[in-house]
Amino acid sequence: MAKIGIIGAGTWGTALAVLLNNNGHEVTIWSIIPEEVEMLRTKRQHEKKLPGVILAPNIDVTGDLEDAMTDKDILVLAVPSPFTRSTAHSMRAFCKEGQKIVDVAKGVEEKTLMTLSQIIEEEIPQADVAVLSGPSHAEEVGKCIPTTCVVGAHSRETAEYLQNIFMSKVFRVYTTPDMLGMELGGALKNVIALAAGMADGLGYGDNTKAALITRGIAEIARLGIKMGGIPETFYGLTGIGDLIVTCASVHSRNRKAGYLIGQGKSMQEAMDEVGMIVEGVYSAKAAIRLAQKYQVELPIIEQVNKILFEDKKAADALNDLMLRDPKTESDAGAWK
Repeated sequence: MAKIGIIGAGTWGTALAVLLNNNGHEVTIWSIIPEEVEMLRTKRQHEKKLPGVILAPNIDVTGDLEDAMTDKDILVLAVPSPFTRSTAHSMRAFCKEGQKIVDVAKGVEEKTLMTLSQIIEEEIPQADVAVLSGPSHAEEVGKCIPTTCVVGAHSRETAEYLQNIFMSKVFRVYTTPDMLGMELGGALKNVIALAAGMADGLGYGDNTKAALITRGIAEIARLGIKMGGIPETFYGLTGIGDLIVTCASVHSRNRKAGYLIGQGKSMQEAMDEVGMIVEGVYSAKAAIRLAQKYQVELPIIEQVNKILFEDKKAADALNDLMLRDPKTESDAGAWK
């Protein structure tokens, strides 16, 4: 049994608390929001955001960060990506040398272009930081629906230790050393999911969705490989797997926000209606800056940025994508 502190009591943190408690671990979950702490203590669930996912009586809920972190074998950092740096900064004072921290959020910091694990390592240099990612909606993990994910770490020892902590009959976990590739796939798929939602909002069909998914992973892989990621990562669970579920699922907040934008709502109106952090909006600008830095073309992500931040119409953006200069899909092989 491990002692685990979950830092962040949103839907994903709550679902992981249920999973880890079911695995026999001692779990404490922390929130900075007093109302959320009170709700989870009394109602034992997120009634609106995650109904039916019940916290067992032995899961402790606290608003005291030091209490949530003290004497823990593992800390799971589950706050939305825009709050990763500030939360990690607050955690540093209570973090012991070699503390294992697993980041489960997805994003790239716009100002620094750092991945979330890099931010945590900068703020908490004494920590052993790892990443858990994959096609894993909280709504399904919290209800014990079979799911597969990947844990990435700097050492095989840490990766395999965490693999055994999270693994269960309903939650299969693989390992990889490619933390960078995992995090880029997890962050940029949210931007592509916005585009997929916009296509749905415009009334387009399966052909359009398939095109966005396949050309979207081509963009993500092109950038990720240029940055040093392993090619196989982008065609695995944390690449194409996560992209498929986020583009297609009714649970996806990024797809839902895109859908609302496709129907004519502004970015802010869409985010307000979703009512939760839409990670793709925060990663979109960072993705374009990375593309410029590494001289990589990201046409879908470029058009998403124009829709989000330059008031371009979604239908016009799709037309511009369709009318780009003709390309070959692959340079592999040779013509006869």
